[in-house]
Amino acid sequence: MLPAPMALPCAVVVLVAATVLSLKVGGAAVSWRALADGLVRFSGTESDLVVRHVRLPRTLAGLAAGAALGVAGCVAQGLTRNPLAGPGTLGVNAGASFAIVAVMLAFGAEDLGAYVWAGFAGGAVAALAVYAIGATGRGGASPVKLAMAGAAVSALLLAMVNALVLLDHDLFARFRFWTIGSLTRADLATVGQAVPFLAAGLLVAVVLIRRLDALALGDDTARSLGARPTVVRVTGLVAVVVLAGTAVALAGPVAFVGLVAPHVARGLAGTAHRWVLPLSGLVAATVALLADVAGRVLIAPEEIQLGITAALVGGPFFLHLVRTRKVPAL
Repeated sequence: MLPAPMALPCAVVVLVAATVLSLKVGGAAVSWRALADGLVRFSGTESDLVVRHVRLPRTLAGLAAGAALGVAGCVAQGLTRNPLAGPGTLGVNAGASFAIVAVMLAFGAEDLGAYVWAGFAGGAVAALAVYAIGATGRGGASPVKLAMAGAAVSALLLAMVNALVLLDHDLFARFRFWTIGSLTRADLATVGQAVPFLAAGLLVAVVLIRRLDALALGDDTARSLGARPTVVRVTGLVAVVVLAGTAVALAGPVAFVGLVAPHVARGLAGTAHRWVLPLSGLVAATVALLADVAGRVLIAPEEIQLGITAALVGGPFFLHLVRTRKVPAL
């Protein structure tokens, strides 16, 4: 484990390297000079077009979606005190997926800007449903009840998604590409639309840092420290919804990134959320970019989409963390 103040700058350096790699590597060869020209001296050459209109939006979308998933996963695990929690556990990913598929079916939407709004709304409704179900009965919204309610709502929504896409052949074709998670359709306008949502979600998450630390000690201890568990959970759910819903709209339902990144962050810097939260965002963004780059080169000139490469890398890595017990407890 690194001293926490050293882990952050190290993570930033690695992320910068991954960002440069994402801009440089791909199906079309781009020299270092052409890369610099495409970014700062755009003149309309083929390499400039590749850098400015393909690599740059794809890289920015990967940074945004990865960071959002990492922070959302960290907040979700802090709220539920469950190391296996993530946006998917709280039903956010399934809700966003259902809403996006519904928009595809009802309006024929193919604009990622529409997906952002739909994903945000769907994730919000699903999270509210999970919280309402989890809060019923004695004890209120306990971590176990929230996790169980999230699993049930996710299963129901994903079943409804499958039913919708099986009713429409064209919808199935579009859904098949979107659901595996991809950055290839991102453009600067879409990323720009997502920025306000991401900024709002990150701001709420940062405000909750000290309260998440208090919540990790148990509800009774949190109350004695001045935190109100119900308010913290509701506010945290809002942050998870905004971040995960926007990430799903940008890149599709990418698995494991939001789940694994907080564990890596705790392995690097301990359990204090003032370090784990920003590190989770940095680690997740790095993982998303490297997984996307790997997908471009593994079977070039064809590509493997981000959702597949992230699962191929994230799944075994998560199992390794669990088996070697290198994951600090929440």
